Amino acid sequence: MVSSSHEAMHRIFQDHPGLFSQVSEVLGIDFAPPTSITILPTDLTEARPLERRVDTLLRLETEDDEPLLLAVEAQGKKDPDKPASWAYYASYLLTKYRLQPMLLVVCQDRSTAEWAARPVHIGPPQWPLLTLRPLVAGPHNMPVITDPAKVRKDLALATLSAITHATHPDIGAILKTMTSVLRDTPHTVADPIIELIAQGMGKHPAAELWRQLVAVDLSFYKSYISEEIRDEGRVEGRVEGRVEGETRRAAEDVLAVLAERGIDIPGEVHERITGCGDPEILRRWLRRAVTADSAGEIFADE
Repeated sequence: MVSSSHEAMHRIFQDHPGLFSQVSEVLGIDFAPPTSITILPTDLTEARPLERRVDTLLRLETEDDEPLLLAVEAQGKKDPDKPASWAYYASYLLTKYRLQPMLLVVCQDRSTAEWAARPVHIGPPQWPLLTLRPLVAGPHNMPVITDPAKVRKDLALATLSAITHATHPDIGAILKTMTSVLRDTPHTVADPIIELIAQGMGKHPAAELWRQLVAVDLSFYKSYISEEIRDEGRVEGRVEGRVEGETRRAAEDVLAVLAERGIDIPGEVHERITGCGDPEILRRWLRRAVTADSAGEIFADE
């Protein structure tokens, strides 16, 4: 199953599509700022029964002559098979959309980031056919932000920076700075960021630190994460009720998004959504419900 930190490293570009401009500037690459952004389907499946999905795919409209396709991949460890997949993604996207693709790989581990950044030559050594050269954002090149003014200036970049530095020695100061700013940030902006950071900390020790900071510094915050924080230490019997409430609300959110988009919800789909007891699966269905053309599409790879 995909880890929560994996999801956060690429989902932040869905929640804040303009973030790529700040990341590219930090990394010293000159891309024209986008004038509009469209979140595209991530399914890169071929006609054959072989499914391929890029983590996040965005179409960036720029002031240049042509839009840019941005594929964002979250990479948790070195994988010798990945370069071939990334080359496939680039070729497929160019073929399907007839637009130049760009690949951004986001990592939390420095050695993985440095591995991902190495150019990969595809083809015989005498005459390489392709050279794969992803743009990589990770702890080796993302800024460590502990200045509240800099966090306020760009919350999205600061959030990605915190996620990529989950194992940094100063992660405590980084996260404390985030809560000090989020305390005075409107809930509609702060709440998704709190969730993203919680996911981004994954199973690292910083996850518990973030939970404590949210409980103390952001006591106003209310979600399934804050409920987990406040329920710790209570009797075990209440945990089951909390999980049931979380799954019920998650199922209601999926149905609400489909209904708001005017998508018909057949009885069997409604029953499958309300009968699901796994909050992680429901959150995955919720993300798909935002772009699905039919209710059944949210179950595409289940």
